[in-house]
Amino acid sequence: MSQDQDNFRDSIGTIKEDGKRAWVFPKKPSGKLYEYRKYVSYVLLTFLIASPFVKINGNQFLMFNVLERRFNIFGFPFYPQDFHLFVISMIIGVVFIALFTVAFGRIFCGWMCPQTIFMEMVFRRIEYWIDGDRGAQMRLDRQEWNAEKIRKRALKWFIFFIISFIIANVFLAYLIGSDRLIQYITDGPAQHISTMISLLIFTGVFYFVFAWFREQVCIIACPYGRMQGVLLDNKSIVVAYDYERGEAENGRKKWRKNEDREALGNGDCIDCNQCVNVCPTGIDIRNGTQLECVNCTACIDECDTIMEKVNLPKGLIRYASEDEITKKEKFKFTPRLKGYTAVLVILTGVLVGMMFLRNDLEANILRLPGQLYEHKEGNIISNVYTYKLLNKTTKAVEDVHFELISPKGEIILVRHENFDVAPEALAEGTLFIEINQSALSGDKNNLKIGVYSNDKLIETTTARFLAPRSYK
Repeated sequence: MSQDQDNFRDSIGTIKEDGKRAWVFPKKPSGKLYEYRKYVSYVLLTFLIASPFVKINGNQFLMFNVLERRFNIFGFPFYPQDFHLFVISMIIGVVFIALFTVAFGRIFCGWMCPQTIFMEMVFRRIEYWIDGDRGAQMRLDRQEWNAEKIRKRALKWFIFFIISFIIANVFLAYLIGSDRLIQYITDGPAQHISTMISLLIFTGVFYFVFAWFREQVCIIACPYGRMQGVLLDNKSIVVAYDYERGEAENGRKKWRKNEDREALGNGDCIDCNQCVNVCPTGIDIRNGTQLECVNCTACIDECDTIMEKVNLPKGLIRYASEDEITKKEKFKFTPRLKGYTAVLVILTGVLVGMMFLRNDLEANILRLPGQLYEHKEGNIISNVYTYKLLNKTTKAVEDVHFELISPKGEIILVRHENFDVAPEALAEGTLFIEINQSALSGDKNNLKIGVYSNDKLIETTTARFLAPRSYK
């Protein structure tokens, strides 16, 4: 074993006994599952890079502009007024990850997490290309700083920096919008010094993560690993070592040709340590489910290759639950999973319904603070209001005006004319509402106001109207 079974969970696999970091030099993975992971990674890398630059109905596919509080999720724009929708979307994401974790463990980390995809499918593969496989990397690390080592390190670090700079640009496109990013690039960095400084800071962060911090992000920084420990149970499907088969009665043993392992009571594990050498977080999967395991399946491919070479059945390390290994129980849709699924379906239904009910134009009409009513000739009571119209679409809302739906009355814009609301813009102004005393039922009246565009009702809103108490 790579660690004592009794104390291997007392410390993480990438820390030495003296407290220093144990640098991980994983063997280059290969096998069927690794090929599948590559295909999935290519699709997700394309998605991650293209999402800020793809538009649906003029809206960026994904955007998280925290500073201006504007968010686009799958082409749907969210503004501060839609914060409740954004919160529901985030809750759905959390519930989905929880459901996925209960059922399949940390598979998201190994197959879909951007950190893993960039680390294992971009930076690590470049490292294999320049430094070589595990043995060559370890020799190069121990090697004196000669011309070969300087050349390889300089080339690798330069390429890492360029890729980190590209990732930082894509990240910035998510934050400020791709159109603005392209405009900044066209204008040149000299005209946007603050943005360029931010870009270099992001580049430095990404370079630090992928060139040095690496798997420590998954082990130390990412909260998902901690959440996994809470959500997993004996029925969760994870990357697992079949210790019933691998250890048998007398434990594992090195492979010897023409030896009857079954008669000797030895398990199918030949203690080759290849599952440890290929692990990107440096753990021994034979110790059981661990915080550091990201379910990347590299150990499954490596073990299957070894089993094939020694003519033993594959699947000694595989996707399996604890109950499948000990009780031979297959995966079941447990009540716990049904509960998570029900919550997910309900929340998704609520979000879809609210999305369909959401208007493209948000209207707010409020009485001007500190102002009472004005009593005019002809028994007319007048109140003054401010209005705000938010256009959530990429098209202008033209020829906008207001009409009082109930009670009957007149709305007078200060500008005395209809107006347009620009795409993704806020229109503000002042208006007066005048109502005859006979139409009022008391000193506080609720109004229903219609917002019209080209004489078509596009939104309704309400407001409070004050009048003298004697006009009840």
